[in-house]
Parts: sequence; C-alpha cells; structure tokens
Amino acid sequence: MRLKLAAVAALVSVSAGMAADGLTKGTPALKSVSALAFGPDGVLFIGDPTAGAIIAVGTGDTKPAGKDDVNIEKLDEKLTSLLGGPATVNDVKVNPASGTIYLAVTRDGKGGGPIILTCTRAGKLAEFKMVDVPTATVTLPNATEKNRLEAITSLAFVAGKVIVAGLSNEEFASTLRTIPFPFETADKGTSIEIYHGAHGKLETRSPIRTFTPYKIGAADYLLAAYTCTPLVKLPLSDLKPGVKIKGTTIAELGNRNRPLDMIVYTKDKKDYLLIANDKRGVMKIAAEPFADAGAIPEQRVADKAGVTYDTIAELQGVTQLDKLDDNRALLLLQADDKSLTLKSVRLP
Repeated sequence: MRLKLAAVAALVSVSAGMAADGLTKGTPALKSVSALAFGPDGVLFIGDPTAGAIIAVGTGDTKPAGKDDVNIEKLDEKLTSLLGGPATVNDVKVNPASGTIYLAVTRDGKGGGPIILTCTRAGKLAEFKMVDVPTATVTLPNATEKNRLEAITSLAFVAGKVIVAGLSNEEFASTLRTIPFPFETADKGTSIEIYHGAHGKLETRSPIRTFTPYKIGAADYLLAAYTCTPLVKLPLSDLKPGVKIKGTTIAELGNRNRPLDMIVYTKDKKDYLLIANDKRGVMKIAAEPFADAGAIPEQRVADKAGVTYDTIAELQGVTQLDKLDDNRALLLLQADDKSLTLKSVRLP
C-alpha cells in the first residue's frame, strides 16, 4: 500500500473556495493562545483554551513573502523590545498562502496576555492587529475546567474541517473534535483511548500533544504523539461525535519525553515524519511502515518499541517546527541560556 503525502495538500485545498464564507467583520478578543493552524486563502485558526474557543480570522495575507532563508538570532530580545517585557512563544506557523511567519505569543508578567505576531524573513516583527477583520468563533461545549490550558493542545485544517486536540470534561477526557468550517457549532467530540506501553496500561486522560494529517493508501489518518511517548494512528473517518475509539499505538519513542511539534514531508520521493521533543533530539521516521504497522503488544515497554526513528543530531533545542516550503523547515530553537533563534534548514 503506497502512502502519498501529496494527498494531504489536496485535503487542505478541497475547500479553498469557501474560505471567505461565514466570516463577518469583527474584533475578536483573545484570552489566551495555545495553538495555530492555517486553512485556505490565509485563514488563520487560533486556539484560545482559556475561552474554550477556536477563532478564525481572514488575514488577507496572500502576497508572497519571498524565498530567502530565515536566520533570526536573539528573537527573545526582539520580543522584549517590541512588547515591553519578556514573552513566551507558544506556537510558530508559516502561512502557506504567502510564506509569512506567524507567532502565537503570551506576554509574561504583569499586564501580560496573548498576542499574534507576524515575522518577515529578515526578522521584522509586527503585531497582527485583529480589528475589523473577517472573523468567526466557535466555543467548545465541554472544554476541561481542571487543566484549562490543555483544553486545546494542537490544531489542523483538513478537508473543510478544523481538527482540535485537547482535554474535555468527559470521563474519557482525551478528545479530538472535527468542526466544519465555516463554524456553526462544535459537538462534544470523540473520546480517545490508547495503550501506553511505557506505563503498561490503557489511557484516556492524557492529551494529544501534537498531531498531523496523513494519507495512508486511500484513507485519511491523523498521526498523533503523546507525552512519554506513544505514536498513534487514528482514521479520520472514526472521529464522530460522542463516540469512544481506540487509537493504534504504532510506536513507543522513549519514555520521560515530551513531543513538542511534528510535520510530514517528502524527500527523494519518500515521505517522512519529523518530531521535535524535549529530551531525545529531533526524530526522523520513515512513513512507509505506517501502512502495515499494527498495534504494539499490550505489555510494559521499558523504552522503545514499534516503528523506529533516526535522531537528527545537528538539530538541538528545537521547540517548534513547521514547513517553510517543500525543501526547508522552519525551526524555533532555544539555547541553554533560554535565548531563542528562528531559522530555516534543509529538510533532512
């Protein structure tokens, strides 16, 4: 069974003609920001876990941003200078309609709060002002109250729908929601159960930390990573409101480890999954085995099991990553002294 990355791009473009529909001029107010995703024609989706909402904004950003490499050192200092104090970068995404870089940022300390910034290839930062912009908001009906910032952990736009990972207040708290766009309402989502080999047990309350859409044969899937670190495949067709499903854990990538971000890409006519994490360096996983990969045995795993990975030794301190284009990745790097660098590299 052949796996085709190109089909993922096709999924995103299916609804390109509807991007402006359902958005009306407004000034959305953010209470927080955890994750970003882009839809067609530069529509930006913003996860606001404090409000328990997804906000769509028509950026109007479709003019090409150029093809230069990115190498922005001391990004933390640039943020402090622009915002008047220290800040935390929660997510980094490249707008595929233009190539412009977007940052989801939380201003730290007194008077802090969320803000969306744009960044040029040369490193010029600016606030993306959400005043009188085309926008729409949908509220999640059962976002967790106990761990509110984990109500929205990762987003993607697939085949006309926004896929939202996070925790709900249901008994099976780990949840994936598929919300049709333009927004009307959000349902209670699909509850997800997985087998976690490092813990030797089934889990229903650990949130998906990051995921990406991928096509296996003719079927649309999500590849999802959890803390400590199961890699799971989930058929998109199984994500139905109010249903409880069990994901297929195809790998344990090493315990005491937190996945941070992931992308899929093609190189030399082969597809790969690239995962940034906080303990084991950037992982490169060949996608070809995903089609036939069954669930790992439900027994305690000491460290690793299932599909294997290579470590990209030269990529250290990666906290966020996205595709800059078909040949380059965009990385947010954090050094030991907490300084930040935003740079592009050739896809490995």
